[in-house]
Amino acid sequence: MRVDNFARENLPPREHWPEFRLDDLGYPERLNCVTELLDAWLARGHGARPAMGTPDETWSYADLAARVNRIAGVLTRQLGVAPGNRVLLRAPNTPMLVAATLAVIKAGAIAVPTMPLLRAGELRFVVEKARIGVGLCDHRLLDEASRAGLDRIVAIGGGGADSLLSLMAAEPDVFAACDSRADDVCLIAFTSGTTGVPKGTMHFHRDILATCDTYGRHVLRAAPADVFTGSAPIAFTFGLGAIVLFPLRIGASTILLEQASPERLLELIRARRVTVCFTAPTAYRAMLPMLRPGDTDALRICISAGEALPKATWEAWHAATGIAILDGIGSTEMLHIFIGAPVEAIRPGATGLPVPGYDAKLIDAEGRDLPPGSVGRLAVRGPTGCRYLADPRQAIYVQNGWNVTGDTYRQDADGFFWFQARNDDMIVSSGYNIAGPEVEAALIGHEAVAECAVVGVPDAARGTIVKAFVVLRPGHAASDALARALQDYVKAEIAPYKYPRSVVFLDALPRTESGKVKRFALRGPTPQEA
Repeated sequence: MRVDNFARENLPPREHWPEFRLDDLGYPERLNCVTELLDAWLARGHGARPAMGTPDETWSYADLAARVNRIAGVLTRQLGVAPGNRVLLRAPNTPMLVAATLAVIKAGAIAVPTMPLLRAGELRFVVEKARIGVGLCDHRLLDEASRAGLDRIVAIGGGGADSLLSLMAAEPDVFAACDSRADDVCLIAFTSGTTGVPKGTMHFHRDILATCDTYGRHVLRAAPADVFTGSAPIAFTFGLGAIVLFPLRIGASTILLEQASPERLLELIRARRVTVCFTAPTAYRAMLPMLRPGDTDALRICISAGEALPKATWEAWHAATGIAILDGIGSTEMLHIFIGAPVEAIRPGATGLPVPGYDAKLIDAEGRDLPPGSVGRLAVRGPTGCRYLADPRQAIYVQNGWNVTGDTYRQDADGFFWFQARNDDMIVSSGYNIAGPEVEAALIGHEAVAECAVVGVPDAARGTIVKAFVVLRPGHAASDALARALQDYVKAEIAPYKYPRSVVFLDALPRTESGKVKRFALRGPTPQEA
């Protein structure tokens, strides 16, 4: 059988890998993760259970497996995809995107998911970097994909003799999973590029299960009867874990939304009795004024990640619903969340503790360990870790066997980690170190503020000043008087030297497709100032 070794040959040198901690997981040498996530449930007689759907349809585990197998047949027998080949995936959050992703991996190929809003140039970078020949693309997104340099694109949906559904009709609903190794690459996830050129992060079959068997098992603690949903794109590893991997690993079900605005998310939670919700802090805050009695009666687990969860948002959601939001930090390099806390260990405002299976510590600029109580750079290690696709930045992310995430944290005497800022978001003003997220957390407590972002900008007198960008709640109008009121409010909440000396009002914050604020865009002239 022909095998494409491109991914293995472009892994970083072994001496540049982080230290992996796998002893407690016990995965076999030969492993195809889709067998464990899907086929194992059919073998246990659970094929009729709901697995996945939308507000309008539901697929059982048997339905999903049949579609996965037919797509795997299309890939291998009709498109000539061999083990190790990369396949680009491009679609909104739909059951067919999930089926296509699992089919690629089951066939022994490597899934390369991409955000739906990427343009042709951005897609071309991914195609060239990962040497991709075949793409599966939602028919509504074909225009940009057709200019990305792929050899063959098959449309997901839309009909036509060459569409994926038409090709699937010629394939049986059984497919023998590729006899993959646990350490074969099955996923290349590209970072969002907020800190420069996007990096391809390579993940093994064992990594896919490891996130479920660490965070999913010990912190999330969901059950087979749970109904999941979330807002993050599946192309973002937070979304992949949240609404695909975690529910499949335990035999639960998930409901997907193509457009997961806070309004639609809350409507789905209400109508479909959702019990587990993954979304960003801004969505929880946006849903608060929309809540009606009974809306969250079925909801029992809420998870926040992607950006820092302000204590004020945690407290407001808890007061309104009685649900304690699980905060967490993950990264594309680590695949999913590695610091969080189960519900009984939550400390509002803290990210949490290392997920069982992971270690975390703080280091200084020279890489020396710092004691509890210190503020420093976050370093972690565990069963997952950074392996960039042919990228010299591997040596920056992995240092002395530890993944250095680019985040500044404080660790208290009890071992809890408290987010301070991204390393490049620490603001030094007149000699003071100011963490942007701390200022944001203070601002968000004001009744007029819907969301905000804080950055440091050059200043002739102070070197750098704190600048706040504020989106107001309905009923509040931007004015110089309100800007001064917000400054005074921050002075009363935290040390006065930390207050934003400049306040700019925006209609919306600039965000990446994964929901992260584009802070680099805020450091230049704003539309009001240009």
